[in-house]
Amino acid sequence: MLHKNDNNLINLFLQLTKINALSGSEKPIANFIDTFLTNLGYEVTEDNSRNKTGSNTGNVICKIGDGGDFVLLAHMDTARPTTGVTPIVTENRITSSGETVLGVDNRAGVSVLLYTLEMIAKEQIPVKNFTVAFTTCEEATLYGSLNLELDKKVKKGFVFDSSYRPGNFIYSACGAIAFQIKVIGKASHSGIAPERGINALQIAARAISKLPLGRIDEETTLNIGTLNSGFAVNVIPEFAELKGEVRSFNSQKAENHFNILADVFKKEVEAANASIVLDHNWDFSPYTISENSDVYTEIVRALTAVGLIPQPKISLGGSDANSLNKRGIGSVNLGIGAQNPHGNDEFIYIEDLIKSAEIALELVRRNGND
Repeated sequence: MLHKNDNNLINLFLQLTKINALSGSEKPIANFIDTFLTNLGYEVTEDNSRNKTGSNTGNVICKIGDGGDFVLLAHMDTARPTTGVTPIVTENRITSSGETVLGVDNRAGVSVLLYTLEMIAKEQIPVKNFTVAFTTCEEATLYGSLNLELDKKVKKGFVFDSSYRPGNFIYSACGAIAFQIKVIGKASHSGIAPERGINALQIAARAISKLPLGRIDEETTLNIGTLNSGFAVNVIPEFAELKGEVRSFNSQKAENHFNILADVFKKEVEAANASIVLDHNWDFSPYTISENSDVYTEIVRALTAVGLIPQPKISLGGSDANSLNKRGIGSVNLGIGAQNPHGNDEFIYIEDLIKSAEIALELVRRNGND
C-alpha cells in the first residue's frame, strides 16, 4: 500500500519542517495537527499538561475507537529553530540546505503518524482500537510525556523518535541525574588582600580534578557541563556554580556516583572553610524491556511483518519512552532514520520515512486474531 512513488508522506513531512516550534512553543505544530486530523474526521483533544510543562499548548491526543491499550507517540518540538529552513529532496533523501536544521527530529515521527491516520481514514483500513499522542517539551524536560493524560487502560507504547534506521528499536535506555552545585567562598581584593578571600573557583577546581569525568564504566558516565564563577579579574571569586549529570542504566549506580561526587565537593569545601549548596533530580529514569513482554513481542512481530530484521538496541540518550516506562507503560523507541539529529546536516532517507509508516500501520492494522 505504501510505495516510493507515494508523495503524500513526503509532502506532509516538508510542510511540517517549515513550522517552527521549539520546546515550550509547540502551539503552531499542535494547530496543524488538530486541523489535519479534524479534516479527516477524527476527534482531537488537548490535555491539561501545559499547566505543568510551561508550554503554550497541551499534548495533542487522538483516540481511534475507544483508545485501546496502546499508544503511538511522537513529539512536537525541535531542539533548534527551523525558521527559514529550505528542504532539499534528492533521489533518495531529504536534507536541509545546511543553513538550519531540517527538523527531522521529530517532524519525521509526527509526519509518519499523521500519514498513517490519513491512510486509515481514506482507505478505510480495518484497525485495532489505539491512541496517538503528540507531546511537548521532549527536547527540554520530557515534561510533556511525563504529564501526558492517557487512559489507565493504555499499557504499551511505541515511540517514533530514534535516529536508528527502521528495524532497530531501543529496548533499554539509561537514566540521567541532573545536579547543580554552588560553592560559596568569600570575596576580597585580589591584589590588596587575597589572603582574606576564599576562592570558590579554586575549591571547585580541586574537587573537579578528583572526579572520574567521562565514561566510568560500560553503563555509566559522569559530566560537568557548565561552570560559572566570579565578577571581575581583581576580585577573589566568591562563588562557583556548576551543572552536570550522571547517566546510567542502573538507578542505584547513578545515585552512588552522585553521592561520591557530593562527598568530594563537601570535603574540599569544608577544608577551605567555605559552604556549599547541592541539588539533584532525575531528568529521566532508565528502563529495560523484557524480551517476554507484550510490547517487545509486538514490535518484533510488526518489524518482521514489513520485511525487516528486528535489531534491539540500547541507548545512552533519553526519550519519551523513558517517561512512559517510568509510568508503568511498557514502551520502546523505534528507529525512524532521523539522521544526525540537531545538526545542520540532518537528513532522512525517503525509504526510511516510508518504511516507518509501514511499521506504524502494521502495529495498528487489524488481523485475523483481533
